[in-house]
Amino acid sequence: MTRVAAVDCGTNSIRLLVADAEPATGELVDLDRRMTIVRLGQGVDRTGRLAPEALQRTFAACREYAGIIKEHGAERLRFVATSASRDAENRDEFVRGVLDILGVEPEVITGDQEAAFSFTGATKELAGGDHLPKPYLVVDIGGGSTEFVVGDDRVRAARSVDIGCVRMTERHLVRDGEVSDPPTEEQIAAMRADIEAALDLAEQTVPLREARTLVGLAGSVTTVSAIAQELPAYDSQAIHHSRVSHDRVREITEWLLRSTHAERAAVPSMHPGRVDVIGAGALVLLSIMERIGAQEVVVSEHDILDGIAWSVA
Repeated sequence: MTRVAAVDCGTNSIRLLVADAEPATGELVDLDRRMTIVRLGQGVDRTGRLAPEALQRTFAACREYAGIIKEHGAERLRFVATSASRDAENRDEFVRGVLDILGVEPEVITGDQEAAFSFTGATKELAGGDHLPKPYLVVDIGGGSTEFVVGDDRVRAARSVDIGCVRMTERHLVRDGEVSDPPTEEQIAAMRADIEAALDLAEQTVPLREARTLVGLAGSVTTVSAIAQELPAYDSQAIHHSRVSHDRVREITEWLLRSTHAERAAVPSMHPGRVDVIGAGALVLLSIMERIGAQEVVVSEHDILDGIAWSVA
């Protein structure tokens, strides 16, 4: 086995996986998997720059992760950065900071690379069984962007579009510097129209409606699953490979969009960093399900992070 470390730095969160990988058997054994909400993409859609306080939060998480990687003695490390750092004017400042702390340069990957990693991470386990029909549509709803990948044993088509939960919240649900509590019908309608336009764009490249199994990744989707199951706390084991029906996703989305900050924060499985952006993320998921006629979504805790780990194994 090879001991590897993978870091996925997105718009809303930064995540670490340290694992033992056995490529011959397709086995990835977790040693440490964790996530920190850093909101690296704070204000990027508006200013085009990474905010100083967002960089400091991200670097603090990197210092914590450096200690964990050293403690486990990982032989190889790959650090992948996604949407926010891809778009920012001052991304060189981000790159230098990560290099100083972790000794590797963050790879600011393209949306297509991001999609391929997500597909590998999400489907490597599923491919061993025949109970879920192919092709898969893997949907990774991040903070700044959403990746769409259609494939069976390999990626057939992929596209990244700018409809992440943070980006949609900041673009449509913020007034005078505060997230609307709850949003107005007009705000929700504008957000929905933006999402639909992005889905039109995705469909130019990816045959979304050919998919027979929808696989949903990342915090917005896993949180919807936790709410659907009424979990007393966030439970990765219960969430991984759970299935949530279209009707349940619709009910949850409608509740999230009419609830207050305090009501969402009271949900026991809700991460504090997702309270203000989960409504937008859930609406992206619901819109995708309606677009392709999916009756359910299969929820995966294994995603781009696992794909990054496999790429260095």
